Amino acid sequence: MSESDSQEQIAVVLPDGSELEVAEDATVEDCAYEIGPGLGSDTVAGKLDGELVAKEEPVYDGAELEIVTDQSEEYLQVMRHSASHCLAQAVERHYGDVDLAIGPPTDEGFYYDFDNLDIDEENLADLEDEMEEIIADDYEIEREVVSIEEAEERLADEPYKLELLAEFAEEGDTVTFYRQGEWEDLCAGPHVESTGEIGAVELLEIAGAYWRGDEENTMQTRIYGTAFEDESDLEAFLNRKQEAEKRDHRRIGNEMDLFSIQDVTGPGLPLYHPAGKTVLKELEGFVEDLNEDAGYDYVETPHVFKTDLWHRSGHYENYQDDMFIFDVGDDEFGLKPMNCPGHAAIFQDHSWSYRDLPIRYAENGKVYRKEQRGELSGLSRVWAFTIDDGHLFVRPEQIKSEVEQIMDMITDVLDTFDLEYEMALATRPEKSVGSDEIWDRAEEQLESVLDSHGHEYEIEEGDGAFYGPKIDFAFEDAIGRSWDGPTVQLDFNMPERFDLDYVGEDNEEHRPVMIHRALYGSYERFFMMLIEHYEGRFPLWLAPEQVRVLPISDDNLGYAHRVANEFDDFRVEVDGRDSTLERKIRAAHDDRVPYQIIVGDNEEDDGNISVRDRFEDQEYDVEIEEFRSHLEAEHDEQRTEPDFLQG
Repeated sequence: MSESDSQEQIAVVLPDGSELEVAEDATVEDCAYEIGPGLGSDTVAGKLDGELVAKEEPVYDGAELEIVTDQSEEYLQVMRHSASHCLAQAVERHYGDVDLAIGPPTDEGFYYDFDNLDIDEENLADLEDEMEEIIADDYEIEREVVSIEEAEERLADEPYKLELLAEFAEEGDTVTFYRQGEWEDLCAGPHVESTGEIGAVELLEIAGAYWRGDEENTMQTRIYGTAFEDESDLEAFLNRKQEAEKRDHRRIGNEMDLFSIQDVTGPGLPLYHPAGKTVLKELEGFVEDLNEDAGYDYVETPHVFKTDLWHRSGHYENYQDDMFIFDVGDDEFGLKPMNCPGHAAIFQDHSWSYRDLPIRYAENGKVYRKEQRGELSGLSRVWAFTIDDGHLFVRPEQIKSEVEQIMDMITDVLDTFDLEYEMALATRPEKSVGSDEIWDRAEEQLESVLDSHGHEYEIEEGDGAFYGPKIDFAFEDAIGRSWDGPTVQLDFNMPERFDLDYVGEDNEEHRPVMIHRALYGSYERFFMMLIEHYEGRFPLWLAPEQVRVLPISDDNLGYAHRVANEFDDFRVEVDGRDSTLERKIRAAHDDRVPYQIIVGDNEEDDGNISVRDRFEDQEYDVEIEEFRSHLEAEHDEQRTEPDFLQG
C-alpha cells in the first residue's frame, strides 16, 4: 500500500458539482494535478468557497473549489496584486526609509499605501520606469511560511505591518511572506509566478488615505495604478478613463450650475441649485406617476427619531457607527439611515384585515449615513441622500404578483433612459432569519417572476440580505461602466421586530411579509450617473433649460420674446445679450440646451422661426405650431435625444 493510499481522504466539490477525493493535506495545486497534469501546471491560484487563495493553500473537506489559471477572470486580480508589490519595491528602491501599509488589487487596478513618503505626481514616471525594470528582471515571486515570532523579527521596523501581524496571530501560528529579488512583504497572496508575468502597468494618481479608513488614524500616501495583460488592453482602459474624466459629474455640475458641496455646509451635504433641482423634480414626478398608477400611498417620516426605534429595527446594532447620534435632554436621537422602520411604525399603528393587503407606502425620504470623509465624492457618495423608497406589506401568497408589478416599474424606468441592465437573484445567506419554508417559497416566487420576464439572470448564492432574498439590477452607462441600481428585497425580519400582523380569513393573526423596493436607488447616485451618462446633455424632458431663443440683433428682441411666449409650457429663455449670433450659439451649445430658436428679420417678417439642435443641425422657415407640436410629443414620450432635425 502506497503512502498516499494510507492517508485519510477528503472530498472537494468542483464547479460542475462533482466531487474530487484527495489526501487530507492536499493543496489547491495538488487538486489541480489530480484533475489533470495540464491544469496542474497552469494553476495560478484557487477559490475556496468563493475566496481567492494561493495555490499552496490547503483544501478542506466539503470545500467548493475552483482552479484559477491565466484564462480565468480572477487572473487579472492576481496579476494586479503582484503589480502592487512591484510598486512598493520601486518606492523603497527610490525613497528608502518608508513605512509600508497595504497594497491590494481593485476592480480597476491596484494601490499601495505608504507613510513617511514625500512624493509628487511628476515622480510617478520614474517609479513606472523602476517597475518596468523589476518586471523585465523577471524575479521569481517566492512564497514562504514563517512563524509569528520570526515575522515579528522581520517586521520590527514596520509599525503598520506589525499591527496587521497581531491580527493574523489571532487566526493561526504562521503567516506568509512573498519575496521578489531583494524585497519581501507580509501578504496572504495569491501572486503570479514571477514579476515577468506582470503585463502593462501605469501609475495613475496620488491621493491621501487614512490608515484602516479611520479618520482618527494617520493620513498616508496612496499611489493608484493599473495593470493589464497587454498594452492594447491598457490603452483601451486609459481611453475609457479619459472619457470618464471628461464626463465627471462634479465638473459638469459646476459648469451647468446644478449643485455644489461647500465647506460651510459640511462634507457630503449637497446643495441643489435651481437647475439641478429642476432635473430632480422631473425624476421625482416620473416616479410619482408610476407609484400613483401602481396604487402606492405617499407617507412622510421625520429626519430624526429617538434611538428606541433603531434599537427595535436592529439598525442601532448594525449601523451605529454609520449613524449621526446625539442627545436631547435625557433622550438619545439619531438621524435616520433608512426609511423602512418609519414605514413599519406607520403600518403598526393600524389594525389590518387580509382584505386590506397589500399596503403600499412610498416616500422620497432623505436619509443620513456617516461615511468616512475620504470616501465622499461628489454625489456618488454623500452623507445626506434621498431614496425613492417603497415598502409593501403583503400576504405570502401576494409576493409574486407584487414583485411582478415592481419589476414592471423598474424596467419601465431603465427602458425610459435606454439603459442596458442585468439582473441577479440573491439567495439565503448563512446567517438569516425566517423558516426554511418561507425562504424556499420566497426564492421560488422571485425566480418565477424573473423567468416570466424572459430575462437572463445570475444566481448569487448566499448574497441575499439576512432578512430575505432579493433581486438586484445593475445597468451600464454610455461608456460601459456598471452601476448598482434598483432593487427588490423581501423582508421577514422587520415584521417580526415590530410585531406586525393582520387578521387572516381564518380570523387568526398572521405575520405579513415586507417588501423593500427602490426604482432608482438613491436620487443622488442616479442623478450623478445620468449627468455622466448623458455628459450633461439631458433629454428634452429632463433638461433644466429646454429651448433658448436667440435674436440675431437687438431689433429682433421683441419678436424673440413673443416667440418665447408661444413655448411657455416649456423651460425657455431668451438670450438678449449684446453679442454676436455666433457667440450666442456657442453659449447655448456649451450650456447643453437641446434646442435653439434663431430669429432675425426674415423670421420676423414671415412669422416663423429657424430651429437649431445641439447636434448643430439647423432648419429654416419652421412654423411655430409645427415645432411646438414636436416638442410636446418629444417631451411626453420622454425621448432620449432631440430629434426634430434627425430625419
